[in-house]
Amino acid sequence: MSDDDSEEEAAPAVELGEGPDVEGAPLSRVSARLTWGIEHSTIVEREGETTIRTPDGPQELASVLEDVDVPYFADRQEFESEVRDVVGAGPVPTE
Repeated sequence: MSDDDSEEEAAPAVELGEGPDVEGAPLSRVSARLTWGIEHSTIVEREGETTIRTPDGPQELASVLEDVDVPYFADRQEFESEVRDVVGAGPVPTE
């Protein structure tokens, strides 16, 4: 097997659709930029102005975190779960 064959199998081409843009960043992208455990206030300081995608449309992370009473997040899963408890889960609207 040559190097060319393994590259083709490992990285299939994926074409993006022509649909409308979705405003905001996925929550998982924001949480991937942080180091865990982390304080609530540190997340607001570092990423509070970031707009995230939610089922109700784009929202600033700091405003979402106002409704989260956890002072310290031990891991990424806890953070994402708490945020999803506030914003809900479901399809994200497009423009």
